[in-house]
Parts: sequence; C-alpha cells; structure tokens
Amino acid sequence: MPKNLIIHNLEVRFQVEGDDGALFARLFTKHIQAWARLYEEECARAERSDNDRKLGGGGR
Repeated sequence: MPKNLIIHNLEVRFQVEGDDGALFARLFTKHIQAWARLYEEECARAERSDNDRKLGGGGR
C-alpha cells in the first residue's frame, strides 16, 4: 500500500433538518466507497509495479 496519505486530524460538521441526514448518509457512503475502491486499485497498481521492478521489469 502506498504510504503517502496521513490524516492527523479530520473534523466534519454539517447541519441538516428533517430527512436530510439520511440523504447525507447515503451520499457519504456512496462517495467514500468510490474513494476506497479507487484507493485500493491504486494500491494494487503500486504493488504490481513494485513486483515488476523486483523481477527486473518482467511480465505480469
């Protein structure tokens, strides 16, 4: 995994009325899952790249 992401402190504040809290939760979940998928794909690419370099640039 790439080790170039460090979050020391994260604070999120939002104010909602009515059923907007459920909407926020759905949207947050959707987007955090998309971010996580992209991050995992980047980690896998980095690992494959490292493995290729260890093998002298050999095939997949």
